[in-house]
Amino acid sequence: MSTNDNKTRPPLSAARTLRVGMVGYAFMGAAHSQAWRTVNRAFDLPLRVRMAAVCGRDEAKVSEAADKLGWDGYVTDWRELIARDDIDVIDVCTPGDSHAEITIAALAAGKHVMCEKPLANSVAEARAMVDAAAAARESGIRTLCGFNYRRVPAAALMRQMVAAGRLGVIRHVRAVYLQDWITDPQFPLVWRLQQERAGSGALGDIGAHIIDLTQYVTGQQITGVSALTETFIKERPIPGETSGLAATSAGNGQAFGQVTVDDAALFTARLSGGAIATYEASRFAMGRKNGLRVEINGSLGSLVFDLERLNELEFYDATRPAAEQGFNRILVTEPEHPYLSAWWPPGHIIGYEHSFTHQMRDFVQAVAEGTDPHPSFEEALGVQLVLEAVQSSAASGSAWTQVAQPAVPVAA
Repeated sequence: MSTNDNKTRPPLSAARTLRVGMVGYAFMGAAHSQAWRTVNRAFDLPLRVRMAAVCGRDEAKVSEAADKLGWDGYVTDWRELIARDDIDVIDVCTPGDSHAEITIAALAAGKHVMCEKPLANSVAEARAMVDAAAAARESGIRTLCGFNYRRVPAAALMRQMVAAGRLGVIRHVRAVYLQDWITDPQFPLVWRLQQERAGSGALGDIGAHIIDLTQYVTGQQITGVSALTETFIKERPIPGETSGLAATSAGNGQAFGQVTVDDAALFTARLSGGAIATYEASRFAMGRKNGLRVEINGSLGSLVFDLERLNELEFYDATRPAAEQGFNRILVTEPEHPYLSAWWPPGHIIGYEHSFTHQMRDFVQAVAEGTDPHPSFEEALGVQLVLEAVQSSAASGSAWTQVAQPAVPVAA
C-alpha cells in the first residue's frame, strides 16, 4: 500500500485554531453545534474551529450532549469555561436572564462572544453588554448577536435588492411570525413562559426576529410603535419542582403557576425612512408551526419572503410592461446568491440549519480579519429598545410610544 493512502492532516497551530466553548445545549445549543461542526467543511476560512467544551448544570445530561453534539469535553459551571486558557470564544445559548452576566464576564476575560437573541431581558442589561463589548473591542475582541434569519440566502438577497433600489421608495412593511406550540392549556409552565427567565413571551422570542429582519432588509429603524399584547392562558401546570412559584391547585391536585409573559403581540410602527409597518407575533396561531413572513412594498415593486419557503423570493417589478406584470418566483439557489457558492448545484435547496452555519462563517471570518461582525451588540440593543417600547405601549394603552435610539448609531 502506498504511504500516501493513509495520510492524516498535520495538526494546526493554536494561532490558526478558534477554540469554542458553548454555554447551553438544548434547542439553540444543538443548532449552534451543527453549525460549528459544519462551518469549516462548507467554507474555506482562515481559522479552523475546535469545539472545545460545552457547559450545562446537569452533569449526566451535558456529558451526553457533548458526545452527541461533537464537543471535546464538558463542564458544569460556565465560570470554569470562561477561566480556561484553551477557549477563545464563548457561545451563549442560555435563557435570557443569564445572557448579561455570562457575556460581560467572558468579555472581561478576553473572550470573543456570540450571544443568542434577544440580547438581554431588559434595556439596562443590553446597554451594559454594549458597554462591555465596546471596551473589549479596543483589545480586538469581537461580539455578535445571533439573529440567524439574516443569514438565510433569500433574506440576504432581499436586502441586496432593496439596497440596490429595485423597490424604489419603501412605503409599507408587513411582518408576521406565527407558531402554535403552546395552544394546549395543559402545556407546562416552561421557562419561556416566565418573565423572570425569558423577559417577554412571543414578543421577545419570535417578535425580536421580525423586528431585526425588517430593519436589516430595509436599512431603516423603527422610531415609534402602538401596541397591544395578550396572554390567552393565564395559568399552566408546573413541571417538577414548584418551589419559588406562586401556585394554585387544580381539582386533580396538579399545581399551576401564573404565566407572566405575552402569548401574542401586535403593533403598528413608523420607520426612519418614512415607511409604515405592521408586526404580529403569536404562539397561538393554530396550524402555523414556524410561519415567518415579511412583505415590503415600494414605489417600484414588492418583495415577499416566507421562511416556510426559504429558498424562494417573490418579486413584483412594477417597471415591467403591464402585460408582463405579476409576482415572479426567484429560486434562490444560484452560486451568485448570498452564501450558496459553498453548497450544492443550482436548484438544490438548503434548510433552516444552514442559516446558523452562515452565521458562524461570518463570525469566524470577522474574528480572523479583525473586523466587527453584524448584527453587533449595538444593533441588538436597537431591537431591545423596540421590545421595550412595545411593552410600554401595550401596558399603558398609549396610542403612540416613541422608540429610544441607541447612543451609538446602529449599522444597517
